[in-house]
Amino acid sequence: MELLVFGHAGPPMIVFPTSMGAFYEYEDRGMTAALGDKLEHGQVQLFCVSTVDTETFYARDRPPRARIDRYLAYERYLLQDLVPFVTHTSGWQTAGLTGCSFGAYHAFTMALRHPDVFTSCITMGGAFGLDRFLNGYSDLDSYLLDPTQFLPRLTDPWFLDRYRENKWVLLTGERDICLDDTQRAAAMLGSKQIPHSLHVWGHGSEHDWPEWRKMASAYVP
Repeated sequence: MELLVFGHAGPPMIVFPTSMGAFYEYEDRGMTAALGDKLEHGQVQLFCVSTVDTETFYARDRPPRARIDRYLAYERYLLQDLVPFVTHTSGWQTAGLTGCSFGAYHAFTMALRHPDVFTSCITMGGAFGLDRFLNGYSDLDSYLLDPTQFLPRLTDPWFLDRYRENKWVLLTGERDICLDDTQRAAAMLGSKQIPHSLHVWGHGSEHDWPEWRKMASAYVP
């Protein structure tokens, strides 16, 4: 799995691309340029990764269970390969997560599943449910990969206590196609007394890179 690293100091942020995107997308779309001053002054380090969306939730030719198994393999890559690399490279013992659009799903889901490893989460224009991907299929793993299902029912204090110590920032625009999804995610956090911030940008802000560049400049890390 290829990746790009930017920055020399500061808290590490693992960056997920948008749907079926690759590790170079964040740079190509001007996001690293938008964070140029923070990178130069050692305020953040970026670890831009690829996903396996075309082998998982977007793999319409595969049975839903096979898509889930492949995603769980991707999660093992993140935990067993990427995280040790980030720790060694950055000198930090934990990391943050961020992503735009479907990248926000990855960031939010991994932060919820592993709050001892990923201690901050910044989403932009995110939608967090899996219903549209699995053709009605459901099992325990699909449930635990869908924050819209497991978070409202979660009562385990081990998770909730850590969520309440971590940083949660949800960003969207007033004309973003994922506005409702982001607001629902914030409401789920609020229902569990998890401190978080929700920012809905005005002035016709939409689901697109020009808005996300401004959001990243303001809120990452």
